[in-house]
Amino acid sequence: MELNWQEMIFQFLGGLGIFLFAIKYMGDGLQKAAGNRLRDILDRFTTNPFMGVLVGIIVTVLIQSSSGTTVITVGLVSAGFMTLRQAIGVIMGANIGTTVTAFIIGLDVGAYALPIMAVGAFLIFFVKKNQIKNLGEVVFGFGGLFLGLELMSGGMKPLRELQAFTDLTLSMSDNSILGVVVGTIFTLIVQSSSATVGILQGLYAENLVDLKAALPILFGDNIGTTITAVLASIGASVAARRAAATHVLFNVIGSVIFIILLVPFTAYVEWITSVLALESKMQIAFAHGSFNVANTIIQFPLIGAWAWLVTKLIPGEDVTIEYRPKHLDYHFIQQSPAVAIGQAKEEVIRMGDFSVQGLSVTYDYLKTGEKKHAETGYQIEDAINNLDREITNYLIQISSVNISPDESAHHVTLMETVRDIERIGDHFENIIELIDYRDVNRVTLSDDAINDLSEMFTLTIETVQKAVQSLDLNDMDLARTVTQKEDLIDKMERKFRKNHILRLNERSCSAQAGMVFVDIVSNLERIGDHAVNIAEAILGKRG
Repeated sequence: MELNWQEMIFQFLGGLGIFLFAIKYMGDGLQKAAGNRLRDILDRFTTNPFMGVLVGIIVTVLIQSSSGTTVITVGLVSAGFMTLRQAIGVIMGANIGTTVTAFIIGLDVGAYALPIMAVGAFLIFFVKKNQIKNLGEVVFGFGGLFLGLELMSGGMKPLRELQAFTDLTLSMSDNSILGVVVGTIFTLIVQSSSATVGILQGLYAENLVDLKAALPILFGDNIGTTITAVLASIGASVAARRAAATHVLFNVIGSVIFIILLVPFTAYVEWITSVLALESKMQIAFAHGSFNVANTIIQFPLIGAWAWLVTKLIPGEDVTIEYRPKHLDYHFIQQSPAVAIGQAKEEVIRMGDFSVQGLSVTYDYLKTGEKKHAETGYQIEDAINNLDREITNYLIQISSVNISPDESAHHVTLMETVRDIERIGDHFENIIELIDYRDVNRVTLSDDAINDLSEMFTLTIETVQKAVQSLDLNDMDLARTVTQKEDLIDKMERKFRKNHILRLNERSCSAQAGMVFVDIVSNLERIGDHAVNIAEAILGKRG
């Protein structure tokens, strides 16, 4: 029988596309149903590596992506929320959590894929309640998962007639290393271990590979999935690279251990299959789950060693942006409200320093276009938002106790200043998004426009810096300097807008470039307004 290669390839690739879309759609629905608080869950409950493993399992089950969990974890390590040791625990848990997809596939309800998708679509399009819509996305993705698998399985069936494929599977049965290489390469290409394990389940169910060949491929799938974390860590922080290195180390060492133990592990899988009377797809799911659970148990005591090793392999000081407050002690609120207000002020100063730092990296991003500056800017803005919540909550609790009129005035100043600093963070985030827009749409700002922006950026950064210093030192002269500089920013904005109109008339500037320029100038002027609000609070003029 002659193989219809076009039909096979189209059916397989189409099925793979539907599978990858469905698993992402299902994960997005689950994530939205969880209230998008996954980072908070990871931050709050990863108190030690063991809790990290449990949280890693839960979060990966919710988002259906071990790579996604690893990326969130890397962000938390970079933010100083989580130590590398805790992160290694989460990565181990993520490897266990990702096996849930294989168990879902093992249910083998492919015949009902289309009606399941119909139910999901009905919930998405005909129900107004968001929670039900999220459930609809999960159901639709669940059905799509099986539709994709059915198409892939149908595309692979004719391979049994191909002698070269039969020879390859026989070679993999005899040479387990070849199986690992095949599994690794395929997952590197697809970038989803869930997809490649699903394909392996289909091949095994169709008797296209035997168990001796399937298990090494499974180990290779686990190595291949680390590519996403590796790619995400390229050009990223030292913490990100160390977390990605741990992911690779954990999966490679696990695969080596199980290749050595392949004979007893194969015997175990055959035994559990007979005891539980497992179907073919579920047999691979149990092998996948057993491998990752056993690998975690074996390597869990080595977390400290792996943290030490990756620190040696990837040296360097990592610049972390610590989201957590450093000075807020709730014991002082009742015992000594004056000290508590002093601590709140220290944290507000720290928040103000973040705003200056954020403005500086935004200016760096404007000049260089390097993405690392944008990522740092977004991280700083996140830190400012977190400190805003923490400080505001702390100040609200202070207001519930008896404080003197002077302390009350100081308390009000801090509450208002926190709001102004938070708004500065919003404005430099807006500027980062405008620079992103410039780069994506290949908008070119003229040299004159760049010079104008550089001048205004320098003045704005200096103004915010002096506003924060005036608050820190309670310095009236510095506060007056801020009001003078803010007047200069206002005059500069009016002047630069006129310059912009002239450039438009002379056609030395495009309409798109003009829009980016004017919006950046407007955001800088508003930042100046918030800086002067802080200064006027010191001068007693506010309100």
